[in-house]
Order: sequence, then C-alpha cells, then structure tokens
Amino acid sequence: MENNRLMKDIEFIVEIDKMKSILRQTTLMDKSKRENDAEHSWHISVMAMVLSEYANEEVDTYKVIKMLLIHDLVEIYAGDTFCYDKVGNEDKKERELKAAEKIFGMLGEDKGKEFRELWDEFEEMKTKEALFAASMDRLQPMLSNYYSGGGTWEKFNVQKKDIYKRISPVKESSEELWKFVEYMIEDAFEKGYITKE
Repeated sequence: MENNRLMKDIEFIVEIDKMKSILRQTTLMDKSKRENDAEHSWHISVMAMVLSEYANEEVDTYKVIKMLLIHDLVEIYAGDTFCYDKVGNEDKKERELKAAEKIFGMLGEDKGKEFRELWDEFEEMKTKEALFAASMDRLQPMLSNYYSGGGTWEKFNVQKKDIYKRISPVKESSEELWKFVEYMIEDAFEKGYITKE
C-alpha cells in the first residue's frame, strides 16, 4: 500500500477500537454491567444533539460532538480515572497529556493537530462549546446514577457537595438543564441515594 496517509488513518482507527475495552465505574441504567468508554462517548454525543437547544448560548453542535467523541481517547493509555477518586486524580493530567501526544501523534500532522486542539479546548472548558461538551460528559453519569437508584453515588458514598461541584459546568452552560440537575440531586438525596454530609 503506497498511501501512507491512509495507512496512518487506518492504524489510528484500529487503535481506538481499544476504547471498547476501557471500563468506567458507571453502570448502565439497567445495572446489567459497567459501561465502557466507547458507549459513554456515543451516549454523550447523542445527548449533545438532543439537548443543545437548551444551551444558554447557541453552540456549534458538530464541534461539541467532535470533542465528545475524542475527549476520552487518551484513556486507551491513561486509563479511566473515576471522578471522585482523589488519589487517582493527582496524576491524571500528567498521564493524559502523555497519552494525548501518543494517540493524536498517530495521525497525519493536520488531523493530529486538529484533534489535539479539540482535546485541549475540551480540557480547558473556556469556550461555550467546551463548556457544553463538559456538561454532557458530566450529566450522563449523573443520569445513570439517578435512574439506576444510586449507582456509583451509593457504591462510593459520594457526598452531595461533591456531586454539586462535579456537575457545576451545567450551571454555566444551561439554566434549564441546571434546574433539572438540582431536582435530580435533591430528589436522590431525599431517596437516600446520596450520602448525608
């Protein structure tokens, strides 16, 4: 095969199949199994398509979806770090930066640069698209926890204040979704899904 660019693209596509094997702490809503990174990325991308109308400002949904589809590719090498794992989060940034160099470095320079810039923008959460993407990324496990009767909140005794802190990007990106988030957290607390402070 003479087309080096195509071969690099195919190698990248083959490599990211590993996303299907990276297990997250979050379970499916039916509690049948833990979800993997590929399932998570698909779910939050569809959520962005469905929920973008509720953003406080109009967002470029296509750009949001691109961010959501690539933001966890680094976990192929860095692993999934549970958001409430204080020890695991100490070196998460360092592990993920190394992984970003490796995974996006597999692509040709132009595609690698585009993907890396999207990944960096997502991580920085400064643009309206990155903020909305982060909101989807954080809302999806929350929905899983709520609709499965506690999920990882119960399993790891997560406190209400920590959930509010984790989900805070939603407050900045969508007033309407934030009202729903507050309802879910308070209702989950009343039902005993969330640990009392």
